[in-house]
Amino acid sequence: MKQPELYERFLMLHQREGGFIMPNPWDGTSALLLKEAGFEALGTSSAALASAMGRLDGRHAVSLDEHLANARLIGGLTGLPVNGDFEDGYGATPSDVAATVRAAIDAGLAGIGIEDTTGDPSNPIRAFDDAVDRVRQAAKAARGKIVLTGRADNFIQGRPDLKDTIKRLVAFAEVGADVLYAPFPADMKAVRDIVAAVAPKPVNILIGTMSGTLPWAELQKAGVKRVSLGVALYTRVMADFRKAAKELAAGDLASASEGMGFGEIYKMISEAAPRAN
Repeated sequence: MKQPELYERFLMLHQREGGFIMPNPWDGTSALLLKEAGFEALGTSSAALASAMGRLDGRHAVSLDEHLANARLIGGLTGLPVNGDFEDGYGATPSDVAATVRAAIDAGLAGIGIEDTTGDPSNPIRAFDDAVDRVRQAAKAARGKIVLTGRADNFIQGRPDLKDTIKRLVAFAEVGADVLYAPFPADMKAVRDIVAAVAPKPVNILIGTMSGTLPWAELQKAGVKRVSLGVALYTRVMADFRKAAKELAAGDLASASEGMGFGEIYKMISEAAPRAN
């Protein structure tokens, strides 16, 4: 499927009654397993990708080219629309962010997220005007070609300021973001406030709120159109891996080696490889 078709397909999912869940693989096999489970679109995870490479997320430690390659791998193997979790847009200036959006389109992505972070842990959130201008330039490059998510990271960066978060999301919507996203708002009231503030544009929520993971049905009732998993599936797998490692260290060869047969994985990849090429 060509990029314009993937874009249209991804856009339509956001307009569908009830919305959809968009899980986040980090490599080819995890992407294929999610396709097998029936998911209709996938998102990259900057955190999972960075961790798998032994690097820190949100510190510009993974290059644009590396992230594009990961997204192309996921999309090529599955044939599904892929949304790129591209941190702050990989650029020092708004025009650099626009160039990243164009690169994502050229790489075949159906969506891209731009967040208002800096990559500097001592000052993690960009000034309001700078953040808005970056989304504005991204939207100009994205319009009609790729679904643009404008993301405000106050809560996830330890700044639980709902008023400023909503101000940013509304501004992102006004300058052309197609989807709005604030990871881990404080509670369901904050979720409902965000949905109402940016309506009728769709809202993405990362699993739940600062109060914990929420049922998908509850988020749907609040008007959320898209739920992403971020790094959650990756950390779930790592928890199982840690358990297996401890069992192996204790001498339990059988328990530590339980899992899928490699033949299943080999077959899955061999069937997908022609599509990726």
